[in-house]
Amino acid sequence: MTVRLKPLDQQTIVITGASSGIGLATARDAAKAGARVVIVSRNAGDLETIAREITESGGQALAVAADVSKREDVERVAREAIQRFGGIDTWVNDAAVALYGTLEKIPLEDQRHLFDVNYWGVVHGSLVAAGHLRKSGGALINIGSVLSDRAMIDQGQYSASKHAVRGFTDALRMELEREGAPISVTLIKPAAINTPYPEHARNYLDAPSPMVPPPTYDPHVVARAILHAATSPTRALVVGFGGWAISLFGNLFPPLADLVMEATGRASQTTQAPGRREMRDNLYEPRQDGAEHSVISNTHRRSSLLLEAQMRPLTTLALVVGLGFAAFSLLRPTRAEGRDHDRRMAENYRRYRETRRQAGNGHDQPTMGPGGYPNRAPDRSAHDRRMGN
Repeated sequence: MTVRLKPLDQQTIVITGASSGIGLATARDAAKAGARVVIVSRNAGDLETIAREITESGGQALAVAADVSKREDVERVAREAIQRFGGIDTWVNDAAVALYGTLEKIPLEDQRHLFDVNYWGVVHGSLVAAGHLRKSGGALINIGSVLSDRAMIDQGQYSASKHAVRGFTDALRMELEREGAPISVTLIKPAAINTPYPEHARNYLDAPSPMVPPPTYDPHVVARAILHAATSPTRALVVGFGGWAISLFGNLFPPLADLVMEATGRASQTTQAPGRREMRDNLYEPRQDGAEHSVISNTHRRSSLLLEAQMRPLTTLALVVGLGFAAFSLLRPTRAEGRDHDRRMAENYRRYRETRRQAGNGHDQPTMGPGGYPNRAPDRSAHDRRMGN
């Protein structure tokens, strides 16, 4: 079945994890584009502040406090969205928590809870959304990571949860396609993004604060990918060349990539900057939200050429073909150069034949035998052997 997605200004978009980082940037950008946004997180107070800000700027927003690890909370989000705006067109599963530390050091209780949010939260949101989107069509967008493809040392369980999100998303997409459901299913895989993610993380490392390894990207770059997927059926999008390159390197040369991670992973993920204490550790309880960026990282990239290439594949293909043709034209010899080359080759061949004729005392020229057939030239090496030379 053909999937037809509405323009943003005709959509109602549900966004989990919308009180900070990527989710917050997406909510703001979607509202600016005219979409009605349903923003979801555990932090009721900050959600209301964000919804008020969007409304005062001329947008439409509904704040719903919910814990995505609980199926009943997610079902309530859908009910309130439909009651307020009449339906759902796009559902974005962005909520996640983070742990930094070795797998043996992090308590299993914490590891299980991370999966409750990062994996089961996506499962709950996806299944609830699919139940509603089957009726009128729409987009389901799950936020994975470049760590869906390649594990990061000292973020083992986060990496594992994002691997699980990728597997679930791919399986659900196939099931929906098989039944002909009018739903586009997209996996977004951001690289390192400058959000409060490391400040919100529970930290078991011997450092004041964890961090994401550079280079980092602005969360609005990811929001751009999400809103593209909300209007254009897309299987997957990667945001950030650096993370994509590391994933590719890891898939092509796993042992070497492991060695690089082991040597640099800890240093690239720790900092002496303490971050904001009021944000620290939201694993079990919400902490202060309302920020798109982290104070730990001072710089970030505001665009991703890799993302733009994926969003415009035909333009990218035409550009690559054009550049290839231009390079071929520059390297190809001109007609005059070609004629000169042919003359040089002919002259070299003529000299070669002359040298052979003189060296072979004329025996390189064929002689005619009976019936007009050419005789083979004498085998001088065989003749020399018979003469004892």
